Amino acid sequence: MKTIWTFGLFFILLLVDINSPKITNRQHPPPSVLLYSDSLTQALNKLYSKGYINGFAVTLVNGSGPLYQKGFGYMDVAAKKPYTDSTIQNIASISKTFIGISLMKAQELGKLKLDDPVNSYLPFKVINPYFPEKEITIRNLATHTSTITDTKYYDKKSYVLKDDIPADKLKDLNETFNSPSSKTTLLEFMPMVLDTKGKYYKKKGFLRELPGTKFDYSNIAATLAALVLEQATGVPFDAFTVKYILNPLKMDDSGWSYDQIDLAMHSKLYSDKETELPFYELITYPDGGMRTTAKDMGKYLSELIKAKAGKGTLLNPDSYKEYFKKQLNESHFEERDSVFPYNDEYNMGIFMGYSGNGAIGHSGGDPGVASLLFFDPTTGIGRFLMINTSLNSQESANEFFGIMNALGEYSAKLNQ
Repeated sequence: MKTIWTFGLFFILLLVDINSPKITNRQHPPPSVLLYSDSLTQALNKLYSKGYINGFAVTLVNGSGPLYQKGFGYMDVAAKKPYTDSTIQNIASISKTFIGISLMKAQELGKLKLDDPVNSYLPFKVINPYFPEKEITIRNLATHTSTITDTKYYDKKSYVLKDDIPADKLKDLNETFNSPSSKTTLLEFMPMVLDTKGKYYKKKGFLRELPGTKFDYSNIAATLAALVLEQATGVPFDAFTVKYILNPLKMDDSGWSYDQIDLAMHSKLYSDKETELPFYELITYPDGGMRTTAKDMGKYLSELIKAKAGKGTLLNPDSYKEYFKKQLNESHFEERDSVFPYNDEYNMGIFMGYSGNGAIGHSGGDPGVASLLFFDPTTGIGRFLMINTSLNSQESANEFFGIMNALGEYSAKLNQ
């Protein structure tokens, strides 16, 4: 559930111009757009031929809808099943942006306020042991300033196998997967990590910083925000997002669990070109467990683009204004990168990131998964990419970011 940035790929230097001039969209694209679409397909096929990614899908959209959507490679290498824009897979930390919209919707409904202490809603206490008198707020969780930090227990306990698999088939994998019997609910798992009496509680699970003062990306804090929403609304987080996000946007092929999607359309995931991973789930599913398609994410990204321009449909304008508002400043960060175009940790909205060059979005990475979702608020054009193969080398990372760069290169050409 870590962002791509946290995987240490910052060393890759990319030359991207996402600030192309905006061109008004037309109902019937001119012939040149079709030529550009073919050229983009050729460029993406050339990148795919580098051979480090088994399958991927992309979507390029504006506020009116898709400009380009396509899949490449295979969702199942052994069966030679093509990866398409309707192939389903988890998208890792981009899922957190759904938590942000859900929190804003809950605030609209009068169920919570961003500046409420989290302990106003929880049946257990969450306190930074170094600053026990300072309340942690929902806004702190949503901007990664809660001082709650991920520990080894998060990494080792949150991934759960969908089905029982013999141990000898897992021994050569780099990832840690737990048996299906270890799966539990958010309300059961979170106190184990964050309550002082919890089985996995560690004092070092908190920074020696005053809550609200320092940015520290935290998956467990994001999941806690989803649990707070559940407690405040009385509705499970997954059901809340289905009602207020997925259904209104007609994201019909998306969901948080295997029983909410068509498993036959779910991609296999790979730790490298040859090694297939078993299907897994996340106990902390809100921070990285959204399963979706490039086609559905195009609908979501179009909504975000419209919302930033004041024309969103899921939230009222004031809520979206708060959702996108830059909540932090230089004092919150130990260091900030203004060059890498897909670093979503230069500033934060409500679980929505900003890169140094002004792009808005989020990245994601999990076993067998890497994803990027960004849009330029100036041009009103957005890009989404998801792949089914872990980024475990600079070559695979170059291919991955090269795909995103190609989308950027053709964005204005296709927006005619």
